[in-house]
Parts: sequence; structure tokens; C-alpha cells
Amino acid sequence: MKKTGKKINKLPFILIFALGFLIAIYPVISNFYYRVNANNEIANFTKGKNELDQKEIDRRIELARAYNESLDPSRLQDPFTQRQKEGIKEYARMLQIKEMIGHVQIDKIGVNLPIYAGTTEEVLQKGAGHLEGTSLPVGGESTHTVITAHKGLPKALMFRHLDELKEGDVFYIHNIDTVLAYQVDNIVTVEPDNFEHVLVVEGKDYATLLTCTPYMINSHRLLVRGHRIPYTPPVEEDSLLSPGANMKYKLLLLLALLVIIILLIISYSYHKKIKGQEKNIKSK
Repeated sequence: MKKTGKKINKLPFILIFALGFLIAIYPVISNFYYRVNANNEIANFTKGKNELDQKEIDRRIELARAYNESLDPSRLQDPFTQRQKEGIKEYARMLQIKEMIGHVQIDKIGVNLPIYAGTTEEVLQKGAGHLEGTSLPVGGESTHTVITAHKGLPKALMFRHLDELKEGDVFYIHNIDTVLAYQVDNIVTVEPDNFEHVLVVEGKDYATLLTCTPYMINSHRLLVRGHRIPYTPPVEEDSLLSPGANMKYKLLLLLALLVIIILLIISYSYHKKIKGQEKNIKSK
């Protein structure tokens, strides 16, 4: 009887271990799921733009450039305020395919996020947003587009590792017409109401990636600016996750499934054995 009692006392520890393990791997599984979903959204965008006639693409890009020429930098606002913004998607409708206006690819930190018009919380929960009041992401002289995303969400990393970028690194913005390549040349942390570093500079073609910092405190804004360079397709352009990252996530998922299966087998065998012992005790 004492031996049986000791075995029964092991069950809570097994359950606690299983619960702790599942909590520990949740961010990994959640982020992997988000990446797969983001990849599907980007695939839909790519399919949609490939179906557009070149004349229609040219017309839309021209409209976007006309919009950029009409911007008033003095009306910029912090993208992470709680202020409601009505009809924000209208200004970028000429670039939209299935609500997306493109996607931002940062190979160094394994990021490839859909870009949506505006910076409402609804947008930033889905992916990256284009900061209204800045140039639409179509490139050209005297333009400065700003793409913003959360420092991280429970379900996804988003721009969590943006601070790992260094001067000289390259990121890409995909739109309906082409891929714009930008080389990082300036990294700065500023107050939320400081827009000096995201204003248009005459003759320059800039893009800035923006997120809150520090993580979970969000008192400042991290700005990573790049200047336009000729586009050279990266080796892994068509892959959302590099082979190494893919392998890491697959191994983690397989490990998680293996541990869950083992725990289920142990639990089933344990209960079966206990029931057998109880039957033996009753028969005596």
C-alpha cells in the first residue's frame, strides 16, 4: 500500500511539468503559427500583384507618387497614440491588394511582415503599418516612408529584434511594382513627439523602420533609417524563414510533440496500473 501511495504522489509532479513545458513552448508555437499566417498573406499579395496589368500598376504608382508630392510633414503624429483615426485606409488604396500595400523583409532578424495602411491598433495586431503623413513606399527622390510595428506581441516577435540592426545592414520593402532595397545609415532613439528624423530630405530616398522601446516600457521610439540602394535579390528571398530557422522551429515542434506523447503514454500506463492494483486489492 505504501508503494502505491508513493506512485500516486508522482502524478501532480508529472502534470505540473507538462503544464510548465506547454507554457514555455507557447511563444515558440505561437510565433511559428504567426509566421505561417503572415507568409500566406504575403503569398496572396504576390499573387494579386502578378495578376495586375502593367499599365494598371503604372497608373497606381503614379497616383502614389502624386500623393507623396502633396504631403505636409508638419502634420505627422506618433503612430502609437490611442487616438482613433477614421478612414485611414483611403489614402493608400491605390497600392492595396487584399488590404495590404506590400511587405517589409529584414533578413538579418528573420522578419517578413505584411504592411497595411495606417497605424491603428487593429493594423498593428496584424503586421506592420505605414505611418500616415509619410511618403507611400514607392521610392523616388525627396521621399521618406516610415514603416512601424510593435516591439513584440504575445503571438509574434514583430520588430522585437530591430535593435540588432547595424549601419550597413539592408532591408527590403515590396510593393505592387517592385522591391525597394534600403541600407541602414542611421539608428536613433527619440521621444514619441520628435519627428525630425523622419522628415523628407530634398533629393533623398529614405525609409525608416519604427518601433517602441524599451520593450514593455515603450517610453521612446527606435528609428532605423536606410537610404535607397540598387536591389540585388537575396539568396533566400522567396523563403519566409531561412533553412536554419525552419529547422529550428521544426525541431522544437517535434520535441514538443514527442514530450506530450511521452507524457500521455506515461499518464495512461500509470492510471492503468493503478486501476489494476485497485482491482487486486478489492479482490483480496
